[in-house]
Amino acid sequence: MAELNTGGKKATPRVDMTPMVDLMFLLVTFFILTTVISTPQAMDIVKPDKNDKQPENRLELKASKTMTILLGKNNKVAWYMGVAGETAPNIGPLATVGDDIVKNRKIADASGVAGDFVVLVKPTSGSTFQNFVDMMDELEILKVKVRQIDDDNIQDNEKQAMKEQGIL
Repeated sequence: MAELNTGGKKATPRVDMTPMVDLMFLLVTFFILTTVISTPQAMDIVKPDKNDKQPENRLELKASKTMTILLGKNNKVAWYMGVAGETAPNIGPLATVGDDIVKNRKIADASGVAGDFVVLVKPTSGSTFQNFVDMMDELEILKVKVRQIDDDNIQDNEKQAMKEQGIL
């Protein structure tokens, strides 16, 4: 091994960093090209025209196949089957409403009445946007084909029942 003439000073060997830089560049490039960037998924929500006089804007609902879900505060919901005011709403946590939908859909399908099972979602002033998103996700997961959103027509008896339970 040949010695370097350094004029009496101690010599340090020269380390070339080029291979390390090349390797890092290749690794960064590899991970950038193989990473999948997820895009946020959106759900289309279409509300009907407010002109009820036109027949195409009206949807006939069968009471025995219609479930109304009122979104309240503190992640609570009130739900009932049929016409508002005929039965007292059931109050429960938002997390368990999926089980109630499945149970009510089975009962409605077994009734022999023609038509699709309909879920009418009514967000109230006490509910949060996250509650609404969670409810729409649950309906999508359960494959509820017919769903409506009505935040304009919350009836007085619905409001009263929710106030009595402390979720409005």
